[in-house]
Amino acid sequence: MRKALSHNTLIRRVAIVAGLLAFCTHLGWSQSKLSVHWEELTAADFRSAIQQSQGTCLLPFGILEKHGPHLPLGTDLLDVRYAALHAAAQEYTVVFPEYYFGQIFEARHEPGTVAYSRELQLQLLQETTDEMARNGCKKIIIVNGHGGNEHLLPFFAQSQLQKPHDYVVYVLVRVETPSGGPAAKSTGPDWHAGEAETSSMLIAHPELVHQDRARSESGADLGRQKLPDDLYTGIWWYARFPNHYSGDGSLATTELGQFKMNAWIDGIVKATRAVKADQESLKLQNEFFEKAAHPLETRP
Repeated sequence: MRKALSHNTLIRRVAIVAGLLAFCTHLGWSQSKLSVHWEELTAADFRSAIQQSQGTCLLPFGILEKHGPHLPLGTDLLDVRYAALHAAAQEYTVVFPEYYFGQIFEARHEPGTVAYSRELQLQLLQETTDEMARNGCKKIIIVNGHGGNEHLLPFFAQSQLQKPHDYVVYVLVRVETPSGGPAAKSTGPDWHAGEAETSSMLIAHPELVHQDRARSESGADLGRQKLPDDLYTGIWWYARFPNHYSGDGSLATTELGQFKMNAWIDGIVKATRAVKADQESLKLQNEFFEKAAHPLETRP
């Protein structure tokens, strides 16, 4: 017959098991249970989340604008957040709340468009990244979800060299969809709310897609400007697509949408991992600011 454990021995063993369970529970929460949503974290969990993400945060950047007759105004915001949140679930990082304060002057003639002044766009974005950094996000990846931001965001990143910062801004302007996958059916320009973008929304928020309305307006290129390709003017988009619609959303499929969304998510994951591993950008940035303060002392 086995000897009964003494009272003190039993207490010690119970305490050890309880300690191990508490440690495992804490480890499980810190490694896999922390939300990737900035706004869902408690203050204490936010501290842990920043540590777990190695100070790397995502800022998905969308817009509010018309997307043909069949997609929601927030299509770009909804798509980019879907991709960013799913990427963060694979490579942990903290994702900033909904951000839609970008460049969309070309859609001001359409209902539901919210177009902030250029001054406010830049000021708000600067203060947002400053505040993110103050809270520990020393590596900020702006993930663009809107074509109209493709000039704004690289300019913003370049403008970070105006004065010293203790953080680095990275911009993921776009992720190219690789070759292969389901064949697209579109034969003309498919740039806005057409087959490709509608397919992506069928994955991100299918309940918001009204595909039966997709042909109630034309997404054809009117080509009303006759200018050389390398000559740019701000009215070019309206000249070609006045309905703020390019392509044919009725051709969209979930197969194409899943292929495109998987590629986008994978691109964000790879970018996040590269940024986490980057040990040079902030050092070079600091070196640059030091030299910029004393340009006459700079040597080749």
